Amino acid sequence: MIARCKYVLPVVALAMAALVGCQPITKISDINSDPGRFAGKEITISGQASDSFGGLGNGIFAIDDGTGRIWVFSQNFGVPANGGKVSVTGQIQQGFSFGGRNYGLIFRETKPRKGGS
Repeated sequence: MIARCKYVLPVVALAMAALVGCQPITKISDINSDPGRFAGKEITISGQASDSFGGLGNGIFAIDDGTGRIWVFSQNFGVPANGGKVSVTGQIQQGFSFGGRNYGLIFRETKPRKGGS
């Protein structure tokens, strides 16, 4: 019994550390309805990528999480394949231009994304 208990504490501590490090996923509908609420904050969104275009490590793609859709600007992280499921961490920006197009609201990626296929 004592031998089993000495393994429980490290496993529980590791699980707690993993949970603390997880950043919650923000719904795109929440961002679109009140973008100012997220200004200056690093948040994570997750969904299906589409409409990817770019080159030399920079680009734009859209993410749809089922509640809404938002454009993502990726600088030095590349773009995911269309249809891939991704999680992206970044910040909201307003009034953004890229590739000759204007985007009123965009999500600027700040960390390498997770997922993708």
